[in-house]
Amino acid sequence: MSGFEEVNYYFRKAARVMDLSANVERMLITPYREVKVDVSVTLDNGELGTFIGYRVQHDKSRGPMKGGLRYHPTVDLDEALGLASLMTWKTAVVNLPYGGAKGGIAVDPARLSPRELERVTRRFVEQIHDIIGPHTDIPAPDVNTNAQVMAWIMDEYSKFHGFSPAVVTGKPVDLFGSKGREEATGRGAVFALEEYLADAGAGEVRGKTFAVQGFGNVGSWACRFLHERGGKVVAVADSRGGVRNPEGLDVPALVEHARRARTVTGFPGSDPISNEALLVLDVDVLVPAALGGVLTRANARDVRARIVLEAANAPTTPEADELLAARGVAVLPDIWVNAGGVTVSYFEWAQNIQQFTWEEDKINAELRRHMREAYATLARVARERKVSFRTAAFVVAIGRVGRATVLRGV
Repeated sequence: MSGFEEVNYYFRKAARVMDLSANVERMLITPYREVKVDVSVTLDNGELGTFIGYRVQHDKSRGPMKGGLRYHPTVDLDEALGLASLMTWKTAVVNLPYGGAKGGIAVDPARLSPRELERVTRRFVEQIHDIIGPHTDIPAPDVNTNAQVMAWIMDEYSKFHGFSPAVVTGKPVDLFGSKGREEATGRGAVFALEEYLADAGAGEVRGKTFAVQGFGNVGSWACRFLHERGGKVVAVADSRGGVRNPEGLDVPALVEHARRARTVTGFPGSDPISNEALLVLDVDVLVPAALGGVLTRANARDVRARIVLEAANAPTTPEADELLAARGVAVLPDIWVNAGGVTVSYFEWAQNIQQFTWEEDKINAELRRHMREAYATLARVARERKVSFRTAAFVVAIGRVGRATVLRGV
């Protein structure tokens, strides 16, 4: 299946539980707008670089559309469609006043200089500034984008529309960003795990073993919070390979090593491990925190973790999801687990609109409250409907988006 087809597979599974009509299904699945633009810039060597940018706006029934921008060679329309629809359901699961959007540029930022990256970003904003805005569509960081890229977007958009800090979230704190935003997705994922463990009577993070695939923003912060709580992170991998220590990795030292070396590989006191081997390690919790589609029909039967904490977007294919469920593996779904990022993005947007700054303690407390309340709702639906957490999350999200759509008038 394509990425969009996978999301719609989960959608339709929940729709059958809800007994939705075919017409309502089609209306809720269909994106509001799909945009594809040329992003051509002059490179440092004087040559012309041409890239393709995308922005898919899926649904706006519950508020302005919200979703990240990723810079990666694999970015295409189908990926943006799938991720935009996931954002619609994700924002609804944690009950934020947003719809869903996603996009990015098909480019390898590692091949661009900082000045080239800035020119590409500003040119992209020139092409889409009339369809985004603080009350229309609010981008955010995603794969290979960061606070600096968001600052460029804010500045370029403001050239067309006047000073507009609320047009993007994930900005530097010194440029009207929010405290706690950088670590929000990783922190929210750990909050999610703690809610599940408490509800399942499975104890605490302390003493449990973890394998984490991905050591970017999400994975590195998740590792730090797990380590702080007494969890034993025994393996970590990034795009260049992985490291393993059955006695537990020294996470603060690993963070510093990765900062210097730009990879976790070669970390002293560890053995190498491949991404493929990491996914099937005998650990308590597997945390896919990189790209999507890593748990598939080919490896799902070999997963030995009893809990899969989906910190990445769409890391589990539908075939793998069915196999893991049949084996009794608890899959905590991405549209809840990694919603910490968009939740704190909402807090940043609210601060920008109010022109008022929140303290970090308040931000973290509000994030925990949102994650806890979302879990209470989806756990109740899972029990009442006798469905998986993923299906329950989609049932909750579809119900909220559907009601908003009907109340606003079709």
